[in-house]
Amino acid sequence: MSKRELGRSGIQVPKLTFGGNVFGWTVDQATSFSILDALLEHKLNFIDTADVYSTWVEGNQGGESETIIGNWLKKSGKREQIILATKVGKPMGEGKVGLSPKYIKQAVEASLKRLQTDYIDLYQSHDDDADTPLAESLAAFDALIKEGKVRAIGASNYSAARLAEALKVSKDNGLARYETLQPEYNLYDRKDYEDSLEKVVTEHGVGVINYYALASGFLSGKYRQQSDASKSKRGEQVVKQYLNDRGLKILQALDKLAEKHRASPTQVALAWQIARPSITAPIVSATSLQQLSELAKAAELKLDSGDIELLNQASSY
Repeated sequence: MSKRELGRSGIQVPKLTFGGNVFGWTVDQATSFSILDALLEHKLNFIDTADVYSTWVEGNQGGESETIIGNWLKKSGKREQIILATKVGKPMGEGKVGLSPKYIKQAVEASLKRLQTDYIDLYQSHDDDADTPLAESLAAFDALIKEGKVRAIGASNYSAARLAEALKVSKDNGLARYETLQPEYNLYDRKDYEDSLEKVVTEHGVGVINYYALASGFLSGKYRQQSDASKSKRGEQVVKQYLNDRGLKILQALDKLAEKHRASPTQVALAWQIARPSITAPIVSATSLQQLSELAKAAELKLDSGDIELLNQASSY
């Protein structure tokens, strides 16, 4: 599988990022281990997680995903084969939130301990922190790179204006810069990224690892009528948000191309993103080996210009 560089970091990754939010949430440790083994077999060795995964599950306190990955790394001894990304900044308990230098130092040590490794390939700001000057946060990240605890840094959920400002602060102060951005982006949710963020990342050579690449499963074609809301825990929200004239038009285009390429709507939806020059590696998740195998094929699917135009028109906003 061909690789792509994360921004200007020198770090090479496959065309898909695996989202580790499922570990310790919808899959237990044993299943997580089998998925992690299979990821390497499929040459999908770029794994994205966060310290906060998965605080939303009753009884969890955060760190569950990192802990499972760390246990697998220890058992498998395959740390050097993995490109590992995690995040800091979302609430992790009393006083544990944001991007102050003090908290970044505390949080990275906690993540390293859970991950059972001495370095993180890509360490990301999970949210913008308006209460901490960008120069202070970036100086703290820069120090972690100099210490060898982090190889590169990235941003998640930043506005175009704040990302541009952060990049300027890094340049003006000789500090490490955000090499990646993690925005929401898929065939349905195009506007925010394409209207503002894309210009900034393209101009500055910032890599993009977008989340909700399948619009919470809608682009898989699983939700086609109101009654399909019962197909998953999030089904009701998915149907409410995406099941409309535009959503159905997108599904029709995906179906047409899936038939043409003997692929699935999921694979076509991901291939459309992979083909976009500003996108590095969309984030996808799987809870079974069968799902993972289907996702892996998306990285090899080549759409022609006519296919891309058909999807662009169907999903125009």
